[in-house]
Amino acid sequence: MNDHCLDLVRDADKDRYLASLFAPSNLQPHLHALYAFNIEIARIRDAVTEPQLGEIRQQWWIDTLDAIYGREAPPHPVAQALARAIEKGDLPKHALRGIVLARQFDLYCDPMPSLHDLEGYLGETESAIMQLASLILAGNDALGSAEASGLTGVALGLTRMLRQLPLHRSRGQCYIPKDMLAAREIGPQNVLDGTKEASLAVVLAEIRQHAVKRLEDARGKLWLVPRPALPALLPAATVPLYLERMKKMGLRILNEETQVLQVRRQWRIFTSAWSESL
Repeated sequence: MNDHCLDLVRDADKDRYLASLFAPSNLQPHLHALYAFNIEIARIRDAVTEPQLGEIRQQWWIDTLDAIYGREAPPHPVAQALARAIEKGDLPKHALRGIVLARQFDLYCDPMPSLHDLEGYLGETESAIMQLASLILAGNDALGSAEASGLTGVALGLTRMLRQLPLHRSRGQCYIPKDMLAAREIGPQNVLDGTKEASLAVVLAEIRQHAVKRLEDARGKLWLVPRPALPALLPAATVPLYLERMKKMGLRILNEETQVLQVRRQWRIFTSAWSESL
């Protein structure tokens, strides 16, 4: 079951897998279980043909969390491994449940209303995963790292959102906030159509700048993060690499997923782990 989670994370979330290698070997399976759970929830949108079917799958995970906390984990490899991770990190049920509920937004094609709403969504998904991973690694000592996890998760989430623009556009979805688009006199349909390119390029640059700002804010809070919990935040060490590449690609990021060589990402994560920075 641990191998199942490891393989899933290594294939679907390589940066988190690479970062997990800097955690103690006995805790890595618990991180992989948490990350595999996150992958299972995030991929529901692409596994169903209509929102109602996605809601059924999400409800299965809500019920599974209830069962796990009732010490009756179902015979599902990720659920079984997650149960052990929950016990190890004393992970709060409301945070895991919140990840599932936040992902209900993914099932529909409603536009993201505002930057505030987007940060809230990322806080309940990316940031929550980072803080839960911190609890696995450092226990109660990681309670003070919530703010750093929140900021780091938003920086990583904004970057991933930009990387997933081709996927979102193929679904007819727009995660770029309406208020940011409206400020440049464009809307979600322009994102989907790739029209009003000059204004769209400005909005994309503003999102990149906001990701940089959130990462800088997170760096200012790293002193609150206990050293054992740092691997939970290390996936965000790759954010500057992706943002730099996006800047060079320009509007091509609408149609091409932004890629950075794995060797560069590995080196960036290694140097961040060694220097205890992001």
